[in-house]
Amino acid sequence: MLQEKLDKRTSAQEPQVSTQQVLAVEEEKEVAAVEDGVFGGGGGEREGAVNYNTVGWFGTSVLLMKTQIGLGVLSLPYVLSVFGAIPGVFIILGVAIITTWSDLEVGRWKLRHPECYSLSDVGFIIAGPWGREIFGFTYLIFELATVGSAFVGLSVALNAISLHGTCTAVFIAAMAVAALLLASIRTLNKISFLSYIGLASILSAILTLAIAVSLQSRPSLAPQTGPWNKGLLLTNRPSFSDAMLALSTVVFSFAGTPAFLPIASEMKRPRDYMKAAILCQAVVTSTFLIIGIIVYYYCGEYVASPALGSAGPLLKRICYGLALPGLLVSMTIYTHLSAKWVLVRLLRGTPHLTANSIRHWVTWEGCILGCVLVAYLFASAVPSFNSIVGLFGALCGTFLCMQAMALMWLHDEGEEVRSGKKRNWLGSLWCFFVLAIGTFIMIGGTYGSIVSIIDTYKADPGSAWSCADNSGTVPSS
Repeated sequence: MLQEKLDKRTSAQEPQVSTQQVLAVEEEKEVAAVEDGVFGGGGGEREGAVNYNTVGWFGTSVLLMKTQIGLGVLSLPYVLSVFGAIPGVFIILGVAIITTWSDLEVGRWKLRHPECYSLSDVGFIIAGPWGREIFGFTYLIFELATVGSAFVGLSVALNAISLHGTCTAVFIAAMAVAALLLASIRTLNKISFLSYIGLASILSAILTLAIAVSLQSRPSLAPQTGPWNKGLLLTNRPSFSDAMLALSTVVFSFAGTPAFLPIASEMKRPRDYMKAAILCQAVVTSTFLIIGIIVYYYCGEYVASPALGSAGPLLKRICYGLALPGLLVSMTIYTHLSAKWVLVRLLRGTPHLTANSIRHWVTWEGCILGCVLVAYLFASAVPSFNSIVGLFGALCGTFLCMQAMALMWLHDEGEEVRSGKKRNWLGSLWCFFVLAIGTFIMIGGTYGSIVSIIDTYKADPGSAWSCADNSGTVPSS
């Protein structure tokens, strides 16, 4: 295509323009055409409009990392204790391989379908209006459950740091107000700068924990006097419900994939998404494996879940203090993405999507308020919220991270086959495998979550808007 346009220009007697210059101009036009798919060039072509397409590839990679690296990584040592070290490591690697393919599939799909902003658009292309509603509802519920989980996680951190300085319901309400303010930032480019701080915060917290457990004589949950044994297991035989709950925990730790398509939609050059995703997955997988192995090796069967409690009360408070900015950034990103999805759904195709108009601002702030309110109700009004989040993760997260991506590839492959191209049987077999394994994890994880919910209600029915100290547990999301 570029060469044909070059031939036309050179035949029009324009010798002063070099081949490289023409190719560069035409390439930039094609890049702009990709950006025009959602925001109309980011609004940069209209005076006074907001330009959404401003995130560079490295900033994108940091955003992708921050959607995945949170306190959920501290559940991975427990996963190793459930399966044993060797199967646990292979399970983490297996999930990492599948989700890495899913993340790269997002980039391939975005270049082929630049009009797609989120998975609801994917659902529309694959299955029409019903597909859009099913994919969109699943995406929004999962994102809002993640925001609610962030509220609870922040209340846990504040309770741990302050030694339960006030009612937990007050902490959750304060975090909802903070989300209203921070998520009002309209472009991901500005939030990406916060992501550097958030990523450094979370990494410093989990590295501090890893160093602390390697230096202590014994973990805080182990007998503090007399002989003791770590109880390290190379392999283990957990019950089916325990195994599926642990497997789902690994999937949830890599479950940032649903947010990747909206993030790619705000890149300067969406074609640079691939290298951003590869860098992200390399860092995330390495971090998960290193932290999981180190903490499990030094704590064994006495590993706390989450692992911050394994280093004792003082280090627990220090680690939560270090992690606090990172938790705030995670809350901001997921609140922003949830509200942006609703905004695009309401204003797409109108100039108000990018214009600094009253309708734009009222709609934008209304979207944020609505998303924060729903997440707040999830976090405060539902007893045993941790188990509920686990259930949403099993039902929604697995589908959005695995099956949806396999359906995306099979849809485009089917179009190419109908146009006369030979079928890629290896790719098709891989997608059917991802569909099968994702469905197995979704069903099994849902079963494990329901068993966990029943056991939790039997042990402690819980209450809405509780003031009790919750710093002994934290959501896995």
